[in-house]
Amino acid sequence: MDGNGRWAQERNLSRIDGHRAGAESVRTIVRACRRIGIPVLTLYAFSKENWQRPSREVQALWRLLRDYLKSELGEMMENNIRLNALGDIDELPRNVNRLLRDVMSKTATNNEMILNLALSYSGRSEIIRATQRLAAACVAQQLSPVEINESTFSAYLYTGDMPDPDLLIRTSGERRISNFLLWQTAYTELYVSPVYWPDFREPQLMEALEDYQRRERRFGRTREQRAKEVW
Repeated sequence: MDGNGRWAQERNLSRIDGHRAGAESVRTIVRACRRIGIPVLTLYAFSKENWQRPSREVQALWRLLRDYLKSELGEMMENNIRLNALGDIDELPRNVNRLLRDVMSKTATNNEMILNLALSYSGRSEIIRATQRLAAACVAQQLSPVEINESTFSAYLYTGDMPDPDLLIRTSGERRISNFLLWQTAYTELYVSPVYWPDFREPQLMEALEDYQRRERRFGRTREQRAKEVW
C-alpha cells in the first residue's frame, strides 16, 4: 500500500495525514473485496524495515491500527470476516498486540473472508522462520528431511492454511516486491497502479481485477495443455 507519504507531500500535509487517508482506503477496499466475494485479502501494512522510520510516524501508525481494530470489529463480525496477522507481532507495542490478538480471537470462527494484515513482516524472515521450525521438527524426529517438499515447506509459513495469492497489486507505480510473500508469490500475477494508496479506491480495484481476468495463467504449461485442464 504505497504512496501515503507522497500523497500527503503533494498536498502540503504531514505524512501522518497521508496514513490517515490511507486507512480510509483500507476500509473501502476491504468492504469491496468482501462484497464481491474475494476469499483472502492480504494488506502489507508494516514491514520490518518500517521500524527504521521516525518514531513519531511509527507511533502514529500503531495508533491508526488500534483505531481501525476498534472501529471495524463489529463490521468484521457482521460480515463474517476473520482477521489474521502475518509477521512477528510480538514486536508490536504491548497494547496493540493485545488488541490485535483479541480481535483475531473474536473473529477466529468467521469463514466468509480472511483479512491478513502483514505487520512487522519480512518475506526473508518468514522463510528463515519456516526453515528453523522444519529443522526443529526433524531434530525432534517429528519429520524426516526426505519428507520436506514444497507442500510441507508451505505449511510452515504464516500462510500455511491459505492458497497462494493470485494477484499482487502494487500502488504508486512501484515495481518491486519489497520483501513481501517471497515464497507465496512465485506464480502470482503482478499489477502496478500509478495511483497513490490514499486514492486507490473501488474503481481502481476493479480496474486491477479486470486486467487480471484478461490474463492467461499457464504455470509453465503450454496454452493447449491448460485448455485441456480447464475442459
